[in-house]
Amino acid sequence: MPPATVPTRTPDSGLLADVRSGFLVFLIALPLCLGIALASGFPPIAGILTAVVGGMVATPLGSARLTIKGPAAGMIVIVIGAVTELGQGNLVDGYHRTLAVGVVAAAIQIVLALLRTATIGIAMSPSVVHGMLAAIGVVIISKQVHQVLGVKVGSSDPLVLIQQIPDSIADANPAAVTIGLSALLVLFLWPLLKAKWARAIPAPLVVLALAVPMGMAFDLTRQHAVQLFGSEFWVGPQLLVQLPARLGEALQFPDFSQILSGTSIKYIAMFAIVGTIESTLSCLAVDAMDPERRASNLNRDLLALGCSNLVSAALGGLPMISEIVRSRANIDAGARSSRSNFFHGFFLLAFVAAAPSLLQKIPLAALGAMLVFVGSRLASPSHFKQALRVGTDQFVLFLGTMVVTLLTDLLVGVASGLALKILLHCLRGASLRSIFRPTVTSERVGDELRIAIQGTASFPSILIVRSRLRTAGPALERIVVDLRQTSLVDHTFLSRLKGMADEVPGATLEIVGKDDLIAMSGHPESSLARKSLVGSRRDRGAPSGADARRDGRSSDSSP
Repeated sequence: MPPATVPTRTPDSGLLADVRSGFLVFLIALPLCLGIALASGFPPIAGILTAVVGGMVATPLGSARLTIKGPAAGMIVIVIGAVTELGQGNLVDGYHRTLAVGVVAAAIQIVLALLRTATIGIAMSPSVVHGMLAAIGVVIISKQVHQVLGVKVGSSDPLVLIQQIPDSIADANPAAVTIGLSALLVLFLWPLLKAKWARAIPAPLVVLALAVPMGMAFDLTRQHAVQLFGSEFWVGPQLLVQLPARLGEALQFPDFSQILSGTSIKYIAMFAIVGTIESTLSCLAVDAMDPERRASNLNRDLLALGCSNLVSAALGGLPMISEIVRSRANIDAGARSSRSNFFHGFFLLAFVAAAPSLLQKIPLAALGAMLVFVGSRLASPSHFKQALRVGTDQFVLFLGTMVVTLLTDLLVGVASGLALKILLHCLRGASLRSIFRPTVTSERVGDELRIAIQGTASFPSILIVRSRLRTAGPALERIVVDLRQTSLVDHTFLSRLKGMADEVPGATLEIVGKDDLIAMSGHPESSLARKSLVGSRRDRGAPSGADARRDGRSSDSSP
């Protein structure tokens, strides 16, 4: 099938589309940036600063076309952990020492980009990544539900915070609860409206339009007592966003005094690795949604991201990634190029400079409600069901990663998920050598590329296959992946294989030998193994090895 013809557009129409989409994303990003910064232990204005840098620095450096750069909920757990541990009881010191961690982590991302290693993130198990994100969702909810109730808590342990929810309900501030619950109702119910006008208005903007007048009705700018149901509650500016009087006061600088400590080194690794993986996977997801089916140069995007993170951390901002929700909104709004990311940052800067007093009327309960909603999406029951549908092994990986992350920290959780994945492969008969040093051969004959894998087709094999696809040359019409000498094929390999084939323009993908393997579930991308490894053949309705046809697209990124 020939690739779809993309209609040409005039430069002016493309520019107007980018301005329009950038403005819409600015409306969505404004409250989320404030909320993410607060939840991360940073000043609220740091979230805005991060998005401004992400838009105005990353764009000219060559970031992925339709991605929006800014602070992300997926990094909250790491950042607040760094602030807490490095501060040792003093959150201000922890903030400045975390900025130093961000500077060094950004430098590492730049080095990774120059070494052309951005695509390593592609080899990450989807089940491990989703388990990590589910744990982050639980942590966000456990912290922000108290914000919605207007109650301050001292613990940072998510399990303790969950246990404290009944106490916070009993001590809830009625003003905060009224605003927070109203915001939650809007966030959950607004997407259910089918009218076109409702879809054109982002739910976070509706929340602000509702929450700010409610805060004014409660007179939150003035400290005073409120009598309700026989009890007295204090309301005042402590329930509102606090921002510096002048924009220049938002700039803060790193403290490198603890940068060689074990705690700093741990968080440098987490900032660099998790941020790179999340951003790379987000870029791939956004590429798949691009109406023009353009593939991003992942290494160049990582370079732009690293440089932006360096500037952000040096000036007092959060670590940023390519954020998937805002990027999706950017595409839906009709963005044409990376200029939309620039304009989203520009509008944020202009708004903060022109109307800082309006931002200080936003109730904290509304921002907490937005983050509770984000957390509920990350830890949605649908992710548990999806992991179970793919196979029991993937559900074990998903659940194991999530539980260990909640009990320890993010780095240990991800490492345990990867270790569990290797253990499952070994229990099915794969050797460590076949997992980490797979035998992959390839040959191009005319317009066909044949790739054969011996032993185990697992996550390390993905990078080799991608490299062979990148170096195969132009005008490929057919890609054949031969699994006849493969004893084990994991879910990560199958799920990433289709995406890699999509990047080859006009090529079809055929998987040979899949019928000779036993599927662990009825899902088309479930793990596969030889009869000798799993016993007698069990027909679970696994799909045949028929061609999986995909419209491809080119990529100038390298493994």
